[in-house]
Amino acid sequence: MGAGKTTVGKLLARRLYRDFVDIDEEIEKAFGLPIPVIFKTHGEKAFRQKEQELIKSYSSQPLLVISVGGGAFLQEENRNHCLSNCTVLFFDISWDSWKERIHVLTETRPLLKGKSLEEMEQLFRERQSIYSANHSKFQVDRYEAIEAADYLAESLKLSWDIHAPQT
Repeated sequence: MGAGKTTVGKLLARRLYRDFVDIDEEIEKAFGLPIPVIFKTHGEKAFRQKEQELIKSYSSQPLLVISVGGGAFLQEENRNHCLSNCTVLFFDISWDSWKERIHVLTETRPLLKGKSLEEMEQLFRERQSIYSANHSKFQVDRYEAIEAADYLAESLKLSWDIHAPQT
């Protein structure tokens, strides 16, 4: 949450000549409501069900760059589906860097509403261990979005070249 998945994801998709899908945006389109209102009127369970449906659909399609919300990966079924069907990049961010973004995040993230800084840190740290299930970890603290997208695009291209089947 708040590590730059959407911002960097859009830039990365352009560099790789792929389409970009933000699962949270797709959920908002499906409900016709912003996420905080979805949580308030339909509840987290309805949100998570739609999230799971969309993740399965989009992650089964080739050549997409997908941004999956921070809470989605907490569900084992979503995590396993993504790990089996996609290249999962974990955008790792330090607590200190993330803490600087909290003022921007609290308005749009229902799970942060009304939480103290200590509770937010606990949530942040609890999720870190779950996010360790990935194909590649990328430390975002020292990169601007454009630099991150460039680095990731080059890294992915190199990896594909190295691991491409020899004909």
